[in-house]
Amino acid sequence: MYRCEARNIEGFVQQLAVGYVARGYRFYVSCRIPEGKDPVEIDRKLVERYGLGISKWVRSRRKRLGEASVQYLRYGRTFVLIATHGRHRFFEQESDWRDIRELPLYFGGYSIGCGSGSDGRFHASVRISRSALRKLEQRVERIALVPDGGRLVLFWRRLRFEPYAPVRRQLLRLFWRMNERRQAAGLERVPVRAMRMQRRTQSPFVKGALPVQAGRSKPEVKPEVNPWVEAPPPESSRQMALL
Repeated sequence: MYRCEARNIEGFVQQLAVGYVARGYRFYVSCRIPEGKDPVEIDRKLVERYGLGISKWVRSRRKRLGEASVQYLRYGRTFVLIATHGRHRFFEQESDWRDIRELPLYFGGYSIGCGSGSDGRFHASVRISRSALRKLEQRVERIALVPDGGRLVLFWRRLRFEPYAPVRRQLLRLFWRMNERRQAAGLERVPVRAMRMQRRTQSPFVKGALPVQAGRSKPEVKPEVNPWVEAPPPESSRQMALL
């Protein structure tokens, strides 16, 4: 039994960054399932192909033997296969895998990567992608001088980006620039409490859906419509032979 379908964009990002990258998963391929293909059937095939439906004890034993662990995650028609160091057929089958420390994965307005911290260890990093940040900057520029500060409080409180530390720093820079413009124009500054500083931890997988098991399928859950969804970059938008 293997759960792999994320319930929303934020659940996908959380599971990928916190559940996988932060635990040593570094090498990935990303793909978009073509229209006309059943995502649930693709789930089943990939789980079977890479033998993913195993217990954590089996994964731990294989790790001690120098074998890699592989995880699979999908939201809508976009999926990611991601592996740890070690031996695995993943590296043979997926010849164009990428290292997330060198090439972040872009999805839903986020950039998910992995960088070295002050302690010399690698840590998962989630930030707003450049294109999504540009759009957000333009929007903030348009509304910065709205006389009614209450509207801006609602804008910042309802902003959907989860405040991971790098995201929080990006948003604070925009927030301070907005308030500098308001002060220069003689308008009331927006209080910083308008911003959400704590990330909401959520259950990442679809509720009520059966885990993928060989020979079985579950109903496809249509993804939410989100204006910040981006097309995958050319490096990660290939179509696997399996599809």
